[in-house]
Amino acid sequence: MDNYNKVKAAMLGFSRLSWEQGFCAQALYEAGDLTYIAMAHDAVIRQTADGRLGVTGENIAVTDPAANGEAVLRAYEHTGNVLYKSAADKMLAYLMQSAPRTDGGLICHNEVSFHEGFTPKQIWADSLYMLPPFLSLMGEVTEARKQLDGYLDALTDPETGLLFHIYDAGSGRFVRPKLWATGNGWALLGLARMGDRYRPRAKALLNAMLTYSTDSGIFHDVLDDCGSFEDATSSMMTAAFIYRAIAEGWLSREYAVHADKVYEGVQHKIDEYGIIQGVSGSPHFVSVGTSAEAQAAYILMHTWRERYEA
Repeated sequence: MDNYNKVKAAMLGFSRLSWEQGFCAQALYEAGDLTYIAMAHDAVIRQTADGRLGVTGENIAVTDPAANGEAVLRAYEHTGNVLYKSAADKMLAYLMQSAPRTDGGLICHNEVSFHEGFTPKQIWADSLYMLPPFLSLMGEVTEARKQLDGYLDALTDPETGLLFHIYDAGSGRFVRPKLWATGNGWALLGLARMGDRYRPRAKALLNAMLTYSTDSGIFHDVLDDCGSFEDATSSMMTAAFIYRAIAEGWLSREYAVHADKVYEGVQHKIDEYGIIQGVSGSPHFVSVGTSAEAQAAYILMHTWRERYEA
């Protein structure tokens, strides 16, 4: 079995929370793999009464469930089953009408704070991927841009051009003022799905990230902290972005050198079971381990590499 199929099989065997389910389904959709429909179906089965998709366990995530949105809508387009259209509409209604927001109107990442001394009105870099692309796909383009622009304004470090991880709009303080590599990877992939308007910002973010690339092409978990562990998830996200942008014709092919280095290096991190080692580890993402999102990032990287090569 080739590495792609080994990684895919392992990914489908992982337990997944709402954003992981959505990211894995989105990766398969972009790969043209109809398995995404089964994943979208399960996200609908696990939709809460208020509209959030793919929820398991405690229901506190706000933007993460929206990561399932495109796969669910595409499942409707492919099958004609109105169950999926209704579910996508309910997800949108929750975001537009019920989701908690900051005083400035930005949709919060969670309903609660995981950090003592901070309010729940928090903005996470993760949300740049989870939320605006779905809002835009559903026709709420103005709202999508408002959210994306607001997230970028709140999280961007003016010195590096990179994004800090978590900002508490309720207290006006950063909860996690770290340049988390995976958070910046989420932002890159979200910007890539938002069209021409955000391409200059996406390219600037890519260039800022590449400043911190190691000789192997793998980023440190905290980009500017050489003492943090190396994380292949953010590196694969970046490679997927590069291949996609070149394939779409708006990024110079010279960037492929970095993406190729990551692609080749990651092959050696795939174990005999298809599990990618050496990534920011689930469930807390503060130490090295394994994760469903790393598996999905590999699928995206492989998919867009094939399109770039074609």
